[in-house]
Amino acid sequence: MTDRDVDVLSRAPLFEALDEQGAKALRANVTEVRLARGQTLFNEGETGDRLYVVLEGKIKLTRTAPDGRENLLSVLGPSEMFGELSLFDPRPRTASAIAVTEVRLAGLGHDDLRPWLTGHPEVAVQLLRALAQRLRKTNDVMADLVFTDVPGRVAKALLDLAERFGQPSDVGLHVHHDLTQEELAQLVGASRETVNKALADFAARGWLRIEARAVVILDIERLRKRSR
Repeated sequence: MTDRDVDVLSRAPLFEALDEQGAKALRANVTEVRLARGQTLFNEGETGDRLYVVLEGKIKLTRTAPDGRENLLSVLGPSEMFGELSLFDPRPRTASAIAVTEVRLAGLGHDDLRPWLTGHPEVAVQLLRALAQRLRKTNDVMADLVFTDVPGRVAKALLDLAERFGQPSDVGLHVHHDLTQEELAQLVGASRETVNKALADFAARGWLRIEARAVVILDIERLRKRSR
């Protein structure tokens, strides 16, 4: 494991409560997983026996409706964790995990982690805090679907992606989200046509510039106002 990997792991909820000695001991149980773009890590309904932290790249969590439509729940990047729900509730996976880009993950088996949590309650508290934050976000998304129009949801999604993946540039904030137009529409919970119309309107107003699987945010304050 490289120094960069250690740094990325240290910012994950599972590790940030630990001192260096504790983190090193826990890292000894980690296995690295590599995925190609589009490769599936696990499917909704499968038994979950480990959690993961993204070391490099992006992965999406999705759910599929009975009629085959796909809902994109979230896009995760470095230091973000997923799969921990089955640690506390050993029922089948509630979502599928699919690589958006080439991905490297740190995997930790539940059988290795459970004894560790008994002796390190501060780690359990951090995991519960991460689950609580995810629940809050889910509640926000549900409220937005009811109370916020599609352009507002698009603006909010772009701001969330910018916060996690944005890189400052000479002209604005470059957000290389790596999502197709269809995936961005799934993330927002609207049709591709409606989302594209909102993006085109934002671009015409000078708030952003659209690029391939990316946007450059030129006026973040206007975008924030539109998201409210």
